[in-house]
Amino acid sequence: MRRHGVQMWLIICREYNEDPVFYSLVSPTVFAARRRTIYVFFDRGEAKGVERLALGGGSNGGLYTVYRDPEVEGREIYGEGQWALLRKLIEDRKPSTIAVNISHTHAFSDGLSAGEREKLETVLGPEYLKRVVRAENLALEYVSIRVPEMMPTYRKMMETVHSLISRAFSNEVITPGKTTDQDVVWWLRQQVNDLGLGTWFQPSVRVQKPASAGVNLLAENAPIAIERGDVLHVDFGITAMRLNTDTQHMGYVLKEGERDVPAGIRRALANANRLQDILMERMKTGRSGNEVLSDALAAMKAEGIKGTIYTHPVGDHGHGAGPLVGLWDRQEGVPGRGDVLILPSTWFSIELQATTPVPEWGGKELWVGQEEDAAIDEAGRISWVLRRQTEYHLVK
Repeated sequence: MRRHGVQMWLIICREYNEDPVFYSLVSPTVFAARRRTIYVFFDRGEAKGVERLALGGGSNGGLYTVYRDPEVEGREIYGEGQWALLRKLIEDRKPSTIAVNISHTHAFSDGLSAGEREKLETVLGPEYLKRVVRAENLALEYVSIRVPEMMPTYRKMMETVHSLISRAFSNEVITPGKTTDQDVVWWLRQQVNDLGLGTWFQPSVRVQKPASAGVNLLAENAPIAIERGDVLHVDFGITAMRLNTDTQHMGYVLKEGERDVPAGIRRALANANRLQDILMERMKTGRSGNEVLSDALAAMKAEGIKGTIYTHPVGDHGHGAGPLVGLWDRQEGVPGRGDVLILPSTWFSIELQATTPVPEWGGKELWVGQEEDAAIDEAGRISWVLRRQTEYHLVK
């Protein structure tokens, strides 16, 4: 709040129409706003710190001080007692600035609904309305910051993801010539369900064949039978403890008599791994997503790799708060969302692809998508949460 020049921050939302930042501010025992919930953060200065007040709902197990005044609430001055209470609080604290979550750029900073905004402006009146600011990066940065205690749980989630992908791209699930890509998708969904986990998107499995290499990212085709010699790609994420993962791996179905992946196909994965290195070397705190993208793409081209980068923050959301490093269809940079700076203590899903001609396929290109979650620590050092894929999952 001090970094953004904010003395008071208001989060106002109604039941089932919660501000995106709401879920990053409440305890695990709180699942929704109650009727209307108003959280007020007031900076009392270095000595006293930030006051955390809840108008409506409970204390979240002591995270907040419940602010009540039955006499004021009963007056119904502004149509509802909560609004009268908020007006009293603001008049008592006399904040120099009042931040609200309104943004044209960032969804995480745009949680104040139109109806609540209209009511708030009526309650504030001309004097305090002049003190309202849109501190977009306040909500954005709060949602993006990870605390170290989250990492052990997140690493266990990544272990689960890697294990499920390894099983999905094996003979446990795939019988060449019989199993389809959609069979694998729904096996993953069933495993997630059986483990009591959630997922924030439908998994996808894509099949590239020597006779028809390439991937259409927007295609929703009929089920495709997985056959020997096919290259497989999966995009898979799970949700647990209000955290989300995002992973893409590759698999290969051995032909009869093959013991290993053909050299050209191995080289395609190596190119994707090299692109990961190029990108992560440039993921420095204080740089914008667009700066990193431009620098990484230039280095990629200098090394003769053909690829695209579309890396995003991850954590409380799958597509998390923070700077975008490209979009798959926006390699020239992303205005606004890509201009945000990389911060310490944030997590990113390092998502990208490299496309490589494969001699064994007559020079046809093989698309290799990789996505692995990485963490930037408090000192600004980046590393994989678990490990990245350097070898194909094999179906024998």
